Formats: sequence, structure tokens, C-alpha cells
Amino acid sequence: MERPIDLALNLDARKLPSQVFERLTKRSILRRDRAQCEREAWENFGKPNRDPAQLGGTLDAIAVGRQWVPHLKVAQLRTHWDEVVGAGIAAHSYVDDFRDGVLTIHTESGAWATQLTYLIPALTQTIRERLEGLEVKEIKVTGPRTSRFAQRYRHRGYNR
Repeated sequence: MERPIDLALNLDARKLPSQVFERLTKRSILRRDRAQCEREAWENFGKPNRDPAQLGGTLDAIAVGRQWVPHLKVAQLRTHWDEVVGAGIAAHSYVDDFRDGVLTIHTESGAWATQLTYLIPALTQTIRERLEGLEVKEIKVTGPRTSRFAQRYRHRGYNR
């Protein structure tokens, strides 16, 4: 013979109807509240200040608040370098660094460094127009780096 469910679960048979009634009451309150929220959402849909924020606006707020704008602008400059200086010069140069308002551009030869040096005023103007928020105080153009051997040789005072 099977035991009654209330004994099997160690429940008090006298409290069982009230426990079931409480659970049903809570469930009906939750359903009512959910239905009320759904009605309010439809009634307020499209009203001012009720539209969800767009992802771009949220990311902009985070970038400005955390002072990421200069880093993002330099990344944008690196990505679109060919649009700023042209494909010919971009093939022989790249944005190397940006610190304390100084933009450093590296070129593969001294000739390209000279060419790019003449373009600094136009380059500064283009960056200011296209990349608002990136405050470039100075642009430095560097040529190819010398080898470590040449640096040591020069450091010791030897001249050719």
C-alpha cells in the first residue's frame, strides 16, 4: 500500500491547502503585473525619452567618458592613412605613434620622409577636418631606423 503524498514529502496536511492557495495567488499576481507592464509598454511606445538608446550613442558616451577618443581617432587614422596622404605615399609610410599631441609618421626611406615633411601643413589641416577630437600639436616624420651596430658605432664617437 502506498503512503499518502503529504506523508511521503513530510508535509503537514492541515497547511497544504493554504500553501497551494498562496502559490496560486502569487502566480496570478505575477501574471497581472506582467500584463500591466506589457500594456504600459504599448501605451508609451514612441513617446519622447522612451525609445531605446542606439548602440552608437552608447559607445560614444563610453568613449568620451573614459577618454578613449584620441586612441580611437589614431586607430581610424591608421586604418584610412591612404585616404589622408594618397595611395602612393601611404605605400611607403605609416602612422607610428601618437603621444602628448605629437604624431609620429615613419617612412621607409629618407626621400619619402622629405616628401612627407613638405606635406605637414596640408596633412595637419586634413587631420583637423576629418578627425575632430584628435588634437595634433606637432607632426614628426622619421626615416628608416638605423641598425643597432650603427647606433653603437656613432655612440662611441667614431665618424666616417
